[in-house]
Amino acid sequence: MFQKIHKYMEKVTPERPPVLREMELYASENKFPIVGPLVGRFLYQCAILIKARRILELGSGFGYSAFWFSMAVKSKGNIIMTDTDSKNKRIAYNFFKKAGLQTQFDFKIGNALKTIKNLDGPFDIILNDIDKDGYPETIDLAAARLKKGGLFITDNIIWSGRVCEKKPDKTTKAIINFTDKIYKDSRFFTTIMPIRDGITISVRL
Repeated sequence: MFQKIHKYMEKVTPERPPVLREMELYASENKFPIVGPLVGRFLYQCAILIKARRILELGSGFGYSAFWFSMAVKSKGNIIMTDTDSKNKRIAYNFFKKAGLQTQFDFKIGNALKTIKNLDGPFDIILNDIDKDGYPETIDLAAARLKKGGLFITDNIIWSGRVCEKKPDKTTKAIINFTDKIYKDSRFFTTIMPIRDGITISVRL
């Protein structure tokens, strides 16, 4: 049933701008994981709702989620992106230039967990999409750098249903641990949204 609902949601989702569709095609052809249009639209809404200006992405890939954020914050926004592969930076900037995006981007190459430790807040939104084993470590780092009322958004919380398995592997255990910790953390108020692969939305209190 869930797969049917997911396909229906994809079917009714409005068409994206041409460059975003190109990015989705690139991701499909190269088997590169992206948040997709269902989550992308939600990221756009979040940025609009809280009038975000300063956004940090922990794990940006080739810029798909940043593109959605950019459409919301426009020229007034600043988005710091992180990835370990310099090739993804070049691909992202090519797409951004092609689309004529006006946002100020700062793409930092390296480990996101190390990068964030050298950044000062406050940020309006922090998007968390790094290697899942590192998820539990992101909570304290995000809490220290988010403004009150800011959003900490984490992808892949359902993990294709593997979080429901009786004997989860190491990576799945890290996601389960993260989810348990973020729900119990008094610095945040958290909800899971089961769109695509599941995301947590945690408001900094």
